[in-house]
Amino acid sequence: MAEHKKKARRQRRAIVYVDETGLSTRPTRTRTWSPVGQTPVLQETFNWKSLSVIGALALWRCLFQVHKGPIKSAQVVEFLKHLQRHIPGKLLIIWDGAPIHRSRLVAQYIAGTRGRVTVERLPAYAPELNPVEYLWGHLKCHEIANLIVRECWELSLEATAALRRMRRRPSIISACYSQATLWP
Repeated sequence: MAEHKKKARRQRRAIVYVDETGLSTRPTRTRTWSPVGQTPVLQETFNWKSLSVIGALALWRCLFQVHKGPIKSAQVVEFLKHLQRHIPGKLLIIWDGAPIHRSRLVAQYIAGTRGRVTVERLPAYAPELNPVEYLWGHLKCHEIANLIVRECWELSLEATAALRRMRRRPSIISACYSQATLWP
């Protein structure tokens, strides 16, 4: 990771970590509370509708987009354009080696930016190096844990509200970075 930071500093690029995650209408169950002597009960709908979220962390900034169904190459390109609108200057995108990141459409788009966007891959099987993974963990285990919804639009509404709350809390963003840097 140090070499990525040195390269970005030399080329005067903003470092942006990018990752995707999936959300489902089935709740992530975590510890909860209830009145003394009563077991808490979650009334699941047993739906398996899903959303995907693509997000980025760039030094105190959190950007994201929610999509119905899986994220494909076109959505990755759309998100890269979104990043370029919101983060000025040159970008160094650091992400994993997912097939959508290596697709022809994404490669053509990056080549078409004429050097404004460059890409570095994280090592294989090393999600702990990407601070966005910790953002997703906090979202699922704290912000929308035990959330019962029936439809995707409800899940999208709740997840978007939770992500907006999270990006207004610098302590969460800095905790994501500090967790990612604890690893050797």
